[in-house]
Amino acid sequence: MSGWALGIAVGVLAVGTYLIRLAGPTLRNRITISSATEALLDRAAIVLLVAVAVTGTMFVDHDFAGWARPAGVGVGVVAALCKAPIAVVVILAAATAAGLRLLGLP
Repeated sequence: MSGWALGIAVGVLAVGTYLIRLAGPTLRNRITISSATEALLDRAAIVLLVAVAVTGTMFVDHDFAGWARPAGVGVGVVAALCKAPIAVVVILAAATAAGLRLLGLP
């Protein structure tokens, strides 16, 4: 990818991200969402986290990544299900994986 194409891609992504972030406060009072839809959106975020965790943590270059990484992600998923703040989720997951690796578990 050339430098110009990369710059354009980053610019488009930045503008799109800004517009999405701006849409929240702008449309907050204009659109009403039912409580069932809100609950569904909350669950969708958790499902997305689980999908990324499963596909991204089990394998590295078509080889099994070891047990420490999936265990750390599992702890992160449980923390997310308990509605912990994202910083706590990330720290718990990283600390679990690092601790298991320190104990010799691959």
